Formats: sequence, structure tokens, C-alpha cells
Amino acid sequence: MATYRMRLSFPDEALLLNGCPGVVGMAAVFKGEAPELREVRARVAERWTALRRMSQVLDTSNAPGTSDSPDSPGAPDSPDTSGVSGGDGRRAAHRRRAHWVVREPFRPATHVLAARHGLDDLWADVFDRPLPDGPPPWRLHVVPGGPEGGFALALVAQHVLLDGRSLETLLHALMDDIVPVRATGRPPLPRVRLGAVGRELKALTARGQALPTPSPHRTSPSIAVRTLSSDTFRAARRHPLGTRGATPNELLISAVAGALRAHFGPSPHWPGTRPVYTAVPCDLRARDNEHELGNGATAVQVALPLDVDDPVARLRVCRTSLQTVPARSGVHAAALLPWGETVKRVAPWTVARMADRAARPTFAATATTVLKWRDTSSAFQGSRLRHVVGLPPLHRPGSASFLLAQNNSACTLTVVCHLLPHSAQRLADAVVDEFEALARRQRKT
Repeated sequence: MATYRMRLSFPDEALLLNGCPGVVGMAAVFKGEAPELREVRARVAERWTALRRMSQVLDTSNAPGTSDSPDSPGAPDSPDTSGVSGGDGRRAAHRRRAHWVVREPFRPATHVLAARHGLDDLWADVFDRPLPDGPPPWRLHVVPGGPEGGFALALVAQHVLLDGRSLETLLHALMDDIVPVRATGRPPLPRVRLGAVGRELKALTARGQALPTPSPHRTSPSIAVRTLSSDTFRAARRHPLGTRGATPNELLISAVAGALRAHFGPSPHWPGTRPVYTAVPCDLRARDNEHELGNGATAVQVALPLDVDDPVARLRVCRTSLQTVPARSGVHAAALLPWGETVKRVAPWTVARMADRAARPTFAATATTVLKWRDTSSAFQGSRLRHVVGLPPLHRPGSASFLLAQNNSACTLTVVCHLLPHSAQRLADAVVDEFEALARRQRKT
């Protein structure tokens, strides 16, 4: 077949060059008996074959005899990534241009695999290293159930190919009685004032501090998954009293701030006096393109209230901080991301520098993500959905990522960090403790 060829978008290229492993995942956990592998492959072939993104591979060679796809935006050449440095400080070995290419037909047998062990073992195997080169960078694992039985469909991908919303869209498309995902158009960009652009640029470049670590050489990646009872989550959401209640994002960021206080001590005990920022992902898709695959999100920096001791007071501070996030993400969509695309064409070598800077934990020591599965009646081959589990990307030493996956019946928390050994489990326990503290306060009232 003829080779399809398209430039990477600015978000794609920034994720490619940020020096991190870049693996993300989402798993749908079901009741009942696991389906046969051929049944899962047949469903994947039925629902995903028409999705070009799922057949794309990264090509960093200057292959002759090919040209950009007609639907590739902008100039015909993608950035020259020569001379850029990755997260480990080493310079790139080749003068290459990165493109998405499609060389082969869609092959579910290559990507849909049977996992040998449980979901926790799968996440631990994949979270700290890139997926192997060769096929398109995604895998769908059919995972056997644990002590409670059942099974899981676990989708793992390089972040440069798919973001968290894309993972949800793809898994949702595999459910029974679901219309297959189709290509959609892009909505018009909102208008923003120049002053708002300047304020957001200033916020993005504000330096904070990383999570305390004795030495980068003593850090190691770790991961932990905890289940949060739906009763606890609902009780915690009723704060602050006298209001409409807290959103999942407000709750998670408040709980992460409390967990960091519990783990590292209050802010006066930290090495520096600068703020500790969390990156809050914001999906930029609209109703017109809500099923678009790829990287359709941005991240807004929010300072964590580490100096607030009371859990309810801390939640109020987070609620106030997050009120500006929708408008700030609109600035990203209307001005900063289009500006990034222009910079990528005019001065492509700067993308690696921007990506390297943005990935430093002094600019975002944590990332706090909420994924919500909205369909309350999902099933695969008649087996009902029990809950969903996410896998956030691993970042650099001195950082931690928190992902709360929510559906109608359960919540799960996944923590991935690059700190001292076993820090992920301690942080996950501390976050759950913060949720339970809020729930207890609500029940007493």
C-alpha cells in the first residue's frame, strides 16, 4: 500500500521530545468470564480499522518519494529535530524529521494480546519504559481477573499517539451496542484578549519547586493503585457545605495537597519557598470533535495550597483556584497552541527546548487528572463494566502523577512517581486518607 505521511502536531512533538517514557493507559474491568482473544480482535477490527490514527507509526527518517498527506496542516516539512537534547541531557544522534506514517494495513493480531498476569502487574511492566519500536505504539491487553474474578481490557499507548480522552473514546467504542467512532471536524477557536495571553504566558513560565528528593540518583519510578469507595467519594463531594458541592478535580487537587503535606511536611519544612505547581489537564475538544483521536488537551498550572492545614479550607482554596482554569485553557486553544505550531515551522529547534523546560518538575511537580466514564450501562460481550483504572505518564525525578478514574459504581486512584522507592504507595494511601477525612467531616454534620 502507498505510504501515508503527515507532520506531527505541536503537542505531539512536544511529548516526543520531553525526555519522559510517555506511556499512558486505561483499563475497563468487567464482571464475568473473559472472552476469547479472537473475539476481542474481531471487535477491534470492526470498530477501529477505519481509524487512521491507530495505524500510524513514527518515522524519523527523511524517506524519499513520499509527501505530506493532503490533510496535513501547514508547510510541507516537519521540524528538523537535529541537535536537540532529551531529558537525560544527551544530544540526538541523527538529523531526522519526525512524521506520522501508515505503511501497513490495520492488524489487530499484532496489537491485541493476552496478558499473563493481573492488571497491577501489567501497569508495573509498562509504565516506566517506552513501548517497543515497530508497530503503531499501542497495545490492547486482555487481562485475567484477580481474586474477584472477571477480566479487563487494558489499552496502553505512547502519549505522543493518544491522550487520556482518546483512550476513553477507544475503549468506549468497543462496548456492546455502540456506534463506531467516526472522524469529526474542528470547532472554531474562541477569541481572547492580548492581556489574557500575556498573563497565561507569565503563569506558564513561573518557576516553582520540585517534590523533595535527597538526590536524583537515589530516586526510582514506582506505581500504586488504590480503590476509593463510591460512598466515601460521594460524601467528600458534599463539601464545602452550603454550596453545590465539590467537583472531582477540586477534590483530587485538594487531596493531593493534603497528601503532600502528610508525606513531606507543611510548606515551611520544604527546601524552598516557591509554590508547588500541579498541571491540570484540560480537554480542548468541543461537541463537534469530541471523538477526535490524538492529543487534544492542554495543561494549566495551579499552585497547591500546602500552607493550609484544614481539609475543608484547603478544598475551598482549590475551588477558587480552579474557577479560572476554563478561561485559561481557552487562551491555550485560541492563542498559545496556534503560536506553538507557528514556532514549530519557523524555528523548529525551539520545540525541544520548550518541551524540556515544560517537563521539569520545578514548573509542574505533580499532574492531577480526572477521567470520568459517563456510560452507566457499558458491557463487553454481555459482561457488565465494574470499574475503570487509569495509568498516568511517568515524569522526571522530583515529580508525581495522580489519576482518578471514575464511573457510576467505583473510583480508582493511580499514582506514578519518580521519588524514593515505594513513594507511590505512601502517596496513594495519603490521598485516600484525605478523601476519607472529608467524608467523615460531612457525616458528622
